[in-house]
Amino acid sequence: MMRQYELVERVLAYNPNADENLLNRAYVYGMQKHGSQTRASGDPYFAHPLEVAAILTDLKLDDATIAVALLHDTIEDTDATRAEIDELFGAEIGQIVDGLTKIDRLNLVSREEAQAENLRKLLLAISQDVRVLLVKLADRLHNMRTLEYMPAHKRGRIAQETMDIYAPLAGRMGMQDMRNELEDLAFKTLHPEHYNAITQRLAAMELSSREIIAEIRSELESHLTGQGIRAKVSSRLKSAWSIYTKIERKAIALEQLSDMIGFRIVVDTIDECYRTLGVIHTQWKVVPGRFKDYISVPKHNDYRSIHTTIVGPGRQRVELQIRTHEMHAIAEFGIAAHQLYKEAISGDMHRLEEESQAYNWLRTTIAHLTEGENPEEFVEHTKLELFQDQVFCFTPRGRLIALPRGATPIDFAYAVHTDVGDSCVGCKINGSVMPLITQLHSGDEVEILRDPAHTPPPNWENIAVTGKARSAIRRAVRLGAQQRALSLGEQVLIAVLERESLTFTDEDTATLAERLNAADRQNLFIEIGEGRISADDVAREAAAMKGKRRRRSSLSLPVGDNSEGWFSLRQAEYFKFRMPGGQRSSVKRFAALVGFDFNMPVELSREGVVPGDRLIAILFQDGTMTVYPAESDALAEYHDKDVGWIDVRWDLEGQPDRLFRVIIAMHSANRPGALAQITSAIAACDANISNLVMRALGQDSHEMIFELELRDLAQLTDVLATLKRTPGLSRVQRASVLQASAIAGMEGVFSADEEKPQ
Repeated sequence: MMRQYELVERVLAYNPNADENLLNRAYVYGMQKHGSQTRASGDPYFAHPLEVAAILTDLKLDDATIAVALLHDTIEDTDATRAEIDELFGAEIGQIVDGLTKIDRLNLVSREEAQAENLRKLLLAISQDVRVLLVKLADRLHNMRTLEYMPAHKRGRIAQETMDIYAPLAGRMGMQDMRNELEDLAFKTLHPEHYNAITQRLAAMELSSREIIAEIRSELESHLTGQGIRAKVSSRLKSAWSIYTKIERKAIALEQLSDMIGFRIVVDTIDECYRTLGVIHTQWKVVPGRFKDYISVPKHNDYRSIHTTIVGPGRQRVELQIRTHEMHAIAEFGIAAHQLYKEAISGDMHRLEEESQAYNWLRTTIAHLTEGENPEEFVEHTKLELFQDQVFCFTPRGRLIALPRGATPIDFAYAVHTDVGDSCVGCKINGSVMPLITQLHSGDEVEILRDPAHTPPPNWENIAVTGKARSAIRRAVRLGAQQRALSLGEQVLIAVLERESLTFTDEDTATLAERLNAADRQNLFIEIGEGRISADDVAREAAAMKGKRRRRSSLSLPVGDNSEGWFSLRQAEYFKFRMPGGQRSSVKRFAALVGFDFNMPVELSREGVVPGDRLIAILFQDGTMTVYPAESDALAEYHDKDVGWIDVRWDLEGQPDRLFRVIIAMHSANRPGALAQITSAIAACDANISNLVMRALGQDSHEMIFELELRDLAQLTDVLATLKRTPGLSRVQRASVLQASAIAGMEGVFSADEEKPQ
């Protein structure tokens, strides 16, 4: 166990102005409090805080942080109190120790609500003082180094927790050495066979490559010295975990990897970094596609280096990293090596946030905590931010936006600002209009096209990959649904009052809300619009308030033969009321699935409906009814007409299995085999083609309209997704009524003088 004077000497070696008295008092206090306690290994418990302090001295941290390391388990595991720590060592140290005490009780593996709240507390504590994270990571590192002494049933949980939370946090803070060791130790526990195979391979490669490594290092130093560049060249082995993930990602064998050893060149200035690159690229051949300039565009964790791969001596592929001494310190120790660190721990956290992308990410993540409706959404957001590699895109004005790999323009828009995301209707990528589902790549310039009246549709949540975007979309969709329900509920109330010949003031409506157990008028409208309070209940309570006998509320619809034999409606109410100025309109209302069943003849929209569609029935004055998918563009023509709107539902229980007709349309490149490619894609989804209409749009493309027979909406979605991935196809979608009419053979729909689709 390290002695008291040895620890003080380690700190004084890099910080001659350290407070020796503070360190000595913390050492003595921690040793006395832990007393005869022992760890699972049998060692004195105080050996653990000492090792944590030693790890932090390797990072050259301030004396207060070293003191916290010595004290970090006292409140948790001894009779020490926060008040006592504050009195003896000051409130600043007491606050950090107290924060670490709360964190030490966490179990962050589970995604249940309690664990989600604990993760929230962890990051909140870290955001208040970055030293909480540094001590916690050192604490976890020493625990992982001694993990073999823990019971077998705990080792896997602790290792997985390390891989899920602590290693990614170390990486996001730029502490790559610590991240590599945490990942390798967790990897050793979780996958011992793979770990042993890779480490044995690395040891053998290092032994057999000594001569070539020395030759490469010598040649690099010789060429750089000849150009007047003073450089330190060193070799390094990749970590076992990084090799394992590369094998898994590329689906290759361990023997096929040729880049497990890399070289690092450290120079004095940024200018020498680029001069070194010029010398190397002039002397040796470059491997195409293996150059990255992280000096010009730093990584999200402040990492800066130039990466390149050459065909070096002996025709060996050689990976090179070129950086300055300052960049090297930040690459190894991350935020702990940042030049503003000492200023930040003195209270200038905001300046560190401005200068450090890593700490700015942490602060930004904390800022998003309030955006989630519940803790699970926060966990989702944090896990996405922690694990995803990043791409770097630009706004038209040159602002750099870092996003997870696989991000889309929707994620980009929300990263710029929530209002930009909510109003996004399209995008241009590198000057070309592209779909919002396009995956972005580093270097893309993205321009967001906006419409202030637009609101994000619910399916965007499945397209977005960042937690911020998903959270904002959920919130906007939720608010939009509430607003629609509020408007609908207000209209239904007006219709009920008109039907019952009642007049209500705002005070009467507030009283009605109270009688129906709604919080207020607004919530009353929302609950009516969402169907949680029925129109029948509203009519009954409203009539009772005014002392009137209520009128009959149901509307009996005639029973008729069901010509389709598979589609049935249930009894439903609908209301009509007078708009200001005498305009007559209909109220859209969810059909109540109550009362007796009845069947009636219905006509289906030409574009077809399938189980899974949300359906809208339009009831005309002559008693006929047409059923449309709720997203049908044909419904727009009925908005101002005197018709009844009814939301109807599928009722297929007990009905025999059958196929349903639906029509889709697309644009196809005019090339040999295009039709065969489309039909093969449809057949691969187990869908049947019953009809087809083709129309030339020009020399280079056709419009194709297919009538398909499908089981349900899930199969339709599969067909559309498959076709959208098929080369040469664009504008793949369900057909409009106009397009669907082509299948029906209507004359003149596609006449020669008709304007072609744009």
